[in-house]
Amino acid sequence: MLHIAVPTHKILQLEHLVLDFNGTLACDGALCVGVKGRLDDLGKQLRIHVVTADTFGKARSALEGIQCEILVLESAQQADSKLAYVEKLGVDKCVCIGNGRNDCLMLKAATLGIAVIGREGVAIETLLAADIAVPDVVAALDLLRNPLRLVATLRD
Repeated sequence: MLHIAVPTHKILQLEHLVLDFNGTLACDGALCVGVKGRLDDLGKQLRIHVVTADTFGKARSALEGIQCEILVLESAQQADSKLAYVEKLGVDKCVCIGNGRNDCLMLKAATLGIAVIGREGVAIETLLAADIAVPDVVAALDLLRNPLRLVATLRD
């Protein structure tokens, strides 16, 4: 569990890290540089879940060796499926990271939603649903590895 007290905001008691794959952890199906080590590190405190449409069909092979649960979604109603997954885990225990339109609902519902802009960009509705926006997934993961960065960004 990751416990982060944000003055005048809320106490985050995070158990689950839920991530999109393409556009978030990967670009064109290839894992972004620096992701594996960071996920391995965060896996000591959080259960990691990758919920993806797997557009390029490479998620399982790219994530091989990383301790995480992978859920490949059907092509229909992906946003609703991602939201349902996060609700099942408990929205108050989840930090969600994504960039696509189908990530909007899970970012909005989670106790902490982080939008990744990245090389694929970010859907505007997802950006607006997030608590924080970052330039890439490494920055997003580093917020969790260095919680005082979150405190500095989220406090009133």
